[in-house]
Amino acid sequence: MDPRAVALLACPVCAAPFAVEPQDAGLRCAEGHAVDRARQGHVTLLPPGRRPATGDSAAMVADRVAFLSAGHYDPVTSALAGAVTAPGEPATLLDLGGGTGHHLARLLDGLPGAVGVVLDASRYAARRAARAHPRAIAVVADTWARLPVRDGSVDRVLVVFAPRNGPEIARVLRPEGRLVVVTPGPDHLAEIVGPLGLLRVDPGKAGRLSATLEPHLVREAAAGHRRTLLLDHAAVATLVGMGPHARHLDADRLGASLARLPADVQVTISVDVTTYRRVR
Repeated sequence: MDPRAVALLACPVCAAPFAVEPQDAGLRCAEGHAVDRARQGHVTLLPPGRRPATGDSAAMVADRVAFLSAGHYDPVTSALAGAVTAPGEPATLLDLGGGTGHHLARLLDGLPGAVGVVLDASRYAARRAARAHPRAIAVVADTWARLPVRDGSVDRVLVVFAPRNGPEIARVLRPEGRLVVVTPGPDHLAEIVGPLGLLRVDPGKAGRLSATLEPHLVREAAAGHRRTLLLDHAAVATLVGMGPHARHLDADRLGASLARLPADVQVTISVDVTTYRRVR
């Protein structure tokens, strides 16, 4: 584990900083609380007695790896990278609900001096994220609890299609740090929402997002990004399987709905990328 990334973490018991144990076996905080490192490479940092929230299943994570590895969301990653580096190149990044660490790894590729942490509730995602980049650490954590991250330690917090905890994000950001949020636009996946019975984007979601963040963070910039993909049935099934829709659709129903679509399906990828800064 990169010691610079470890330096961002805080003990979930006492909030003291961590150091790497000998032979890279785990972490130990300044107060003596020890955390083992899983053989897959990630660590679990949950408050005592707290169990992680329900995260993505192994099947959902596998679909995410397949879809993202095919490059379909590369424009989303590029838009995210542009927003992250617009105020200057960050040295420390925290990806909340970062899943497999795909986006963070691509950002770190373009920031050779930076380190990062991926926090996610899914142990299956954390296993993948632990191998995503040598300068990133994967952590199983609950983003609705106190984040196992030190106060004022992070230059950028990233939230891509994931929940966000305004007070905790503000706490871990440095005074000049930024939060960059990627949310689905109103026409995201528009061509397949109806035919496949997918969840629809709530038109009031953007307003509620700002309302939950603005007591602690102020919106600084926003931009929409839109692209149309041409996907075969297998790719569409993988796209559906990697997101929250997978929890509401069974495979037989999805297969029957896909069979009624053309062999190649146009799918709109539409996202909003919004940057926030801490309230001074």
